Amino acid sequence: MKKLILLTLILIILSCKNKDTENKIAAVETAQPIETPFIWEGANLYFLLTDRFNSGKSENDVNYNRTKEPGKLRGFQGGDIKGITQKVKEGYFTDLGINAIWMTPIVEQIHGGTDEGTGLSYGFHGYWTKDWTNIDPNFGTKEDLHELVKEAHAKGIRIVLDAVINHTGPVTEKDPVWPEEWVRTDKQCSYDNYENTVSCTLVANLPDIRTESNDDVDLPPQLVEKWKAEGRYETEVKELDEFFKRTGHPRAPRFYIMKWLTDYITEFGVDGYRVDTVKHTEENVWVEFKVECDYAFAEFKKNNPELVLDDNNFYLLGEVYNYGVSTGQEFDFGDRKVNYFDPPSFQSLINFEFKYNSKDKSYEDLFTHYDAILHDELKGFGTVNYLSSHDDGQPFDAQRKKPFETANKLLLSPGTSQVYYGDESSRSLAIPNVNGDAKLRSFMNWDSIAKRDHIKQVLTHWQKLGSFRAKHPAIGAGVHQMITEQPYYFYRSYQKENFKDLVVVGLELEKGEKVIDVSKVFENGDVLYDAYSGITSKVENNSVIITSEFEVVLLEKK
Repeated sequence: MKKLILLTLILIILSCKNKDTENKIAAVETAQPIETPFIWEGANLYFLLTDRFNSGKSENDVNYNRTKEPGKLRGFQGGDIKGITQKVKEGYFTDLGINAIWMTPIVEQIHGGTDEGTGLSYGFHGYWTKDWTNIDPNFGTKEDLHELVKEAHAKGIRIVLDAVINHTGPVTEKDPVWPEEWVRTDKQCSYDNYENTVSCTLVANLPDIRTESNDDVDLPPQLVEKWKAEGRYETEVKELDEFFKRTGHPRAPRFYIMKWLTDYITEFGVDGYRVDTVKHTEENVWVEFKVECDYAFAEFKKNNPELVLDDNNFYLLGEVYNYGVSTGQEFDFGDRKVNYFDPPSFQSLINFEFKYNSKDKSYEDLFTHYDAILHDELKGFGTVNYLSSHDDGQPFDAQRKKPFETANKLLLSPGTSQVYYGDESSRSLAIPNVNGDAKLRSFMNWDSIAKRDHIKQVLTHWQKLGSFRAKHPAIGAGVHQMITEQPYYFYRSYQKENFKDLVVVGLELEKGEKVIDVSKVFENGDVLYDAYSGITSKVENNSVIITSEFEVVLLEKK
């Protein structure tokens, strides 16, 4: 009997041990790796002109009788929202490591054109608003925008629209000036102090919205007439009544426009706004705008829980022309300094000095410079670096002679990277016989990508660096530390709650065998993968060996 009891106890103990082992194995099998968080401060942002990127359908190329012959590169050329969606579906942005797309304004543009001595210009660029409540048919439809957001989100790509509150479009025969209580037209900016930068028109014939006004104003008669003709006047008025009742704001010009812009958040679920001409508007406007954007984004998330990507806040990126992060948080008007980060409004500002720093500094000096600023003066905020854009007539490499250096400096620098469409394919920024900013805005050079081997090599380089950046928040948002100066290696580290990210990067290396000291980052026995060459190597004696024909190494833990 005692033997039977003892045998039973042994069986029970073994059974418990087996179950405990099974539970541990099951726990290991069900444990999920920590998902890489999306971080705006380290994002890879692609900026494109909606009309100049890709045409998804040709039947919408001409609208509102915009048929006069424009100056060179100053008319609509057929790019549209559907064309962007096509490239999202094809995986073009994913292959490039893009995790956010900023597109120029898609609202309805003036129907006429203007001529300032460079030939007739239409509003192809999107900054000449006629009606904030409508998508310009040249760009597409509401259905097209819904599809773009849906397809982009499915691939983890955020959509950033472009907000203009500062001005309407120019006055033409087809586009009468808005009422005097809405706009000023009598004073052009001289930019020599705060007042002469804010309370004035940017250029001649670009009516300036009276954003300082708190007076109630009626709708512009041309909008009333237009909405009635389109059969939506009652709907628009009802929505405005509800907005002003909810917010308690006066029916002042800026609040009408805020309502119209935030509708794109609540209806389509866009993830952010790049805000145009920030310093030409009173800074309190952007604090108010942020409140309305945050409310709209929360409403979208509440009403569409299945479409929520993550817990990131709505993204506001400001264009304060000529702002550089080396000055810290403030912009100096000469007679007054303004902080556009505090009180809370913008999460990031575009960094206009980055191209100059990239020309003057080595890789290490450049990276160290921005690492120090972003983890000190700008801690908690971000910056968006660019080397070419739609209105900067002095880009880093206008002749596209340094596409590999451009990629290295832009995509590997601390901060958010702004890839201007065609940076990755050496699209020309010096079009002959074209005046002004139009030369920066040619149609995307898809043919060159398809036919020229050198362009394919350039694109591949951008894809490898961009994909590595998108996969590793440490690149843009992490802490930088040099490992060795010659050969040049550095590491980046980033930690957020339970997520930790470590990478090692080498630039301008010798081809062939590379013995890399990784003791500051990885441990012996770790298996590392070089995302540039595709080679895997184990850490031994505190080093890894990568033998490749490339001058770049991008190391991550396998």
